[in-house]
Order: sequence, then C-alpha cells, then structure tokens
Amino acid sequence: MEHTHGRLLDHQQMKRAPGGRLDHQQVGGIAALYLAAAYLATIPYFLVVLDYPSVVDPTAKLALLVRHQGSLYTFNILAYVAFGLALTVLALALHDRLAGNTPALARVAVGWGLIWSCLLIASGAVGNMGMEYVVRLRLTDATAAAAAWQEIESIVNGLGGAGGEALGGPWMLVVGLAGLRSTRLPRALSRLGVVIGMVGLASNLPPLRESAAVFGILQILWFAWLGVVLLRTTHEAEPA
Repeated sequence: MEHTHGRLLDHQQMKRAPGGRLDHQQVGGIAALYLAAAYLATIPYFLVVLDYPSVVDPTAKLALLVRHQGSLYTFNILAYVAFGLALTVLALALHDRLAGNTPALARVAVGWGLIWSCLLIASGAVGNMGMEYVVRLRLTDATAAAAAWQEIESIVNGLGGAGGEALGGPWMLVVGLAGLRSTRLPRALSRLGVVIGMVGLASNLPPLRESAAVFGILQILWFAWLGVVLLRTTHEAEPA
C-alpha cells in the first residue's frame, strides 16, 4: 500500500505542469543543459583562446588580464556565477526526483551540490572583483598589482576546485549511487555518474591532479544526457 502511495506521489511530482508550463524537473533539465554548454564554451576559451595555464610569469599574466578584462569578466560569470546558480537548480531538481526512494542519499547529494554551487559563485565573484582591483592598481604600481593577483588567484582557484574536485567528485558519486538505487534515472547514466565521481575524487591526489580535466570532459556528456532525461521526464521509472 505504501509502495502504491509512493508511486502516486511520484506521478504527481513528475507530471508536466498544467497549461504547458515547465515543471521543476524540466527546469532542472534546462539547467543541466546550460552546465554542459558552459563547459563547452569556457574550456576552449581558457585553454585555447587565452592559453591561460601556460602564462606563469606574474607580469605577463597581469598584462593578459588587462588585454582581456572584458571577456574574462564575462566568462567568469558564465563559468562560475551562472554555473553555480544553474547547479543549485539542478541539485534541487535531482533531490526531488530521488528523495522518494533514497532519501538519505538524496539529502547528502543536495547538500554537497549546494555547497559546491556556493563556492563556485564565490570563486567567480572574487575573481572578477580581484581582477578589477589589480587592473586599477597597475596604473600606479604594476609590481604590486602582479603580486596581488597571485594572491587573489590562489583564493579563486581554491574556491573553484583547481586543486582537485573535492566537492564535485563526491556530489557526482552520491548522485550516481542514488540514481542506481532509486531507478529514477537511466542506470547507464547513473553508472557514468559513479565513474565521473571516482575520477573527481582521484583528482584530489597530487599524482592524479590532471584527471580533473577528464572529470570536466565527462561531465559535459553527463550533464547533456541528464538534461535530456529531465526534459523528457515522465512518472514512470527510467529504463535500465
């Protein structure tokens, strides 16, 4: 009887909103697609257009900030602030989807997701505010501006997870495990989430730090796939 009642609740929660409006699951799907698109836009920008990782000299890095301040500001918004906001929407949608069958895992997942999203937003905000500060300071003291950006960048990288996916990895792992237990997501998608989560956790080990790039690339696929699933959601359990 309780199982039947739970299925009826699932039906009420997962059906399309009246009047053709998007329900919270479909809004979560749009958020997931944005996250995939944000990766696709920002990774080439930072790695190819700017080649930012190869610029290690503080003076050269400061000059790069001055030349590309406008676009850097925009991409920080897209890659961190808006990304964090979209991640919040997705984390809440996934909690609602998974909580009926795996309440404990769903609570852990939404907690990790919200913490991760807050730190990403903070990283983008600190990065943009810090960039504006050092660009102004450069007009009077270029050496001090270069030194200040080194300190600010360390904070930005720490908040954004540049030292390893200490938050993204556990979140992906728990969401994948919850998906496997609840059957409310395709099993292949959930298994992929577990794999990505393990890759993210491995990136916290210094010898495996470069695996964070694999984490990001695999997340593009996962977010895009999840977005389609949530947009096409029904009250039925997802197929294996």
